[in-house]
Amino acid sequence: MSNTLSRRDFLKLSGLGAAVSAVLTGCGPMARYIVRKPYTSMPEYNQTGLSTYYASTCRECPAGCGIIVRTKEGRAITIEGNPQHPVNRGRLCSRGVTAQQGLYNPDRIRGPVFQARGDAGRAKAITWDEALNVVQQALASSPDQIAFLLGAAPDHLFDLVSEMTATLGAPAPVRYNALTTFEGRTTLLEAARLTFGEETLPYFDLANADVTFAFGANFLENWLSPVAYTRAYGEFRQGRPTRRGYLVVFEARQSLTAGNADEWIPIRPGSEAILAAVFNRLVAEARGKPVSPAFSTVTVSAAAAASGVSEEKIRQLAQLFAAASHPLAIPGGSALAQADGLMTARSLLYLNAVVENLGQPGGVFLTPAQVAATDFAAVKELVRRMTDSKVKVLFIHGVNPLFELPGALGFGEALAKVPLVISFASFPDETALASDYILPDHTPLESFGYQRVLAGSDRPAYSSFQPVVVPLYDTRATADVLLAAVKQLGMAAAQAFPYKDEVEYIQQKLLPLIEAGGFYTAPEIFTFWSRWLQYGGWWKPQAELSAPRQAVPPEEAFPFTPPVELEEGKQFYLITFPNHFGDGSGANRPWLQELPDWMTTVTWNSWVEIHPKTAEELGLHDDDVVRISTPFGFVEASVYRYPAIRPDTIAIPFGQGHTALGRWAEGRGCNPAQVLPTTTNAAGDLTFGSVVATILPTGKRRPLARVESKEGIYGEH
Repeated sequence: MSNTLSRRDFLKLSGLGAAVSAVLTGCGPMARYIVRKPYTSMPEYNQTGLSTYYASTCRECPAGCGIIVRTKEGRAITIEGNPQHPVNRGRLCSRGVTAQQGLYNPDRIRGPVFQARGDAGRAKAITWDEALNVVQQALASSPDQIAFLLGAAPDHLFDLVSEMTATLGAPAPVRYNALTTFEGRTTLLEAARLTFGEETLPYFDLANADVTFAFGANFLENWLSPVAYTRAYGEFRQGRPTRRGYLVVFEARQSLTAGNADEWIPIRPGSEAILAAVFNRLVAEARGKPVSPAFSTVTVSAAAAASGVSEEKIRQLAQLFAAASHPLAIPGGSALAQADGLMTARSLLYLNAVVENLGQPGGVFLTPAQVAATDFAAVKELVRRMTDSKVKVLFIHGVNPLFELPGALGFGEALAKVPLVISFASFPDETALASDYILPDHTPLESFGYQRVLAGSDRPAYSSFQPVVVPLYDTRATADVLLAAVKQLGMAAAQAFPYKDEVEYIQQKLLPLIEAGGFYTAPEIFTFWSRWLQYGGWWKPQAELSAPRQAVPPEEAFPFTPPVELEEGKQFYLITFPNHFGDGSGANRPWLQELPDWMTTVTWNSWVEIHPKTAEELGLHDDDVVRISTPFGFVEASVYRYPAIRPDTIAIPFGQGHTALGRWAEGRGCNPAQVLPTTTNAAGDLTFGSVVATILPTGKRRPLARVESKEGIYGEH
């Protein structure tokens, strides 16, 4: 046997060595991976050209996916999914890979600023000492006149602010995010509480279902945990050699999920509740089960008349669901954004109990994660207090209410009545520019923190944040700012928060996890902290799902609200849906602007989707600019003739239409929040799915940039 090493073997070994090196740097010995901090100048133990990997968490949406960030010579180069993380298991969505465009965005706010409510002529940079004095004096105000408005992440900051407001005697922080509103998250939580007796987000075992009904839940794009559900969808379709899952989606506009379904049922907006109720009745009868009184009076003919789906089709679908071995019903999104949204969610959750699929493979489970959610009704109450001059100091972090909230709510007018507004925004968004002070937080890739995983994981999990680079500018962690300001207050407040910085506070919050049975162990907090950062968080080694202990149907027959009757040819149902810009904060990422919309391939702009038949009746063509008006306001957008939508329905994506947020976001498209109502359903969620609009041609044209060729669709050039 020859002892010589062939070139082929050498290359194999070289590749193996490089792979092992990468793994060890990202997930290996702590001395190599964790003790080292981000750097701007190359330390001795690294060599030019070699990569260093950091485990952290994506904060582009509330899902909490784990990420591995590759850095080279102190710069973040690429972002990929963490293969060990229980949510995404190595996968990542388009928003996640653009986080570095937030880090290196040239429009970032680079230090604390006093700006006199957006008056550019009076704006000036201030020092952090001056900023801390402002925050300290603000916290020293009368407690009942202080308010915090926070976004969906990070959780450690929400916990800190919750504890601070409780100590100071101030109102609890209000939490709002447009994306969770579009998900129908608050309605789903309340439905789970009423149906299962526990206020937690259900875990839908899509991977093991054989027939799935999805009402408005666009789980492949923007619902709860899209990366986790996309992976589960792959298992649902191809994970079993002898069985392929069958998906039916009920919604008026074909989303990415409906486009991948076996059947898309274009129901009339507002008919979801009665359709869910009739499925409960028909499926129970097919399985020989007693029909709940809440559903016993609903008829197939009434459901057909309300939804626009034929009686024959309704019966056929009910039989399909009843005959399945592992049927699954998922409520979400626009289906819950109706006056009857809570009833829809309760009916569909209970439908899983009718087919005895609670706690079974392919069914519905409950996770132990406790959710701290705030509904839209709480935001309305905050705006009322602001309007009544009962708020003297408003702190805003992680949310852009002037963009995300309906214009009819009057947040801008209410904000003008607050004497002091302090924003912690990293970018010059609409709300930051309307504030008195901007005290910029680090971007996610420069930050420490944690986030509870609330959806998409089959086990309890916390995702960790850590800096992957040294902060580029004179920014400061908001938690550090608040802790320093509280110390300046002295007395009881300072004693309640003895932590020297954000990291020490986070470590204190992690103490219960040391002995909670995670997949790694540690004798004390410092070893635990090293492994916490090394692996990108903490989670249980095994799945830990539980079956609902009860399933309670609605108590009595529900007086269904029929869909709004339209004036034919003049009025239309308006659907607003999020795309890859999420809550709108992603609009300052050129990669996302350049990314074609999944269904229309449009880039860099907004559009209004109109059925070709409707467009022909109105004399409209692609790229014609129309005015869409509702009782709450109007917007203008270019027409996109979209055959996968009901003729009586139009749709506008959410995320564009910024008047601020930087060079790539400003002046592109329209913001449909300006035409949304402020009404809520019984759970307190915004009823954005119950809007009636009119269309008026403007005589203008604005061509849309898109990847598809119009020639191949309607023969146009």
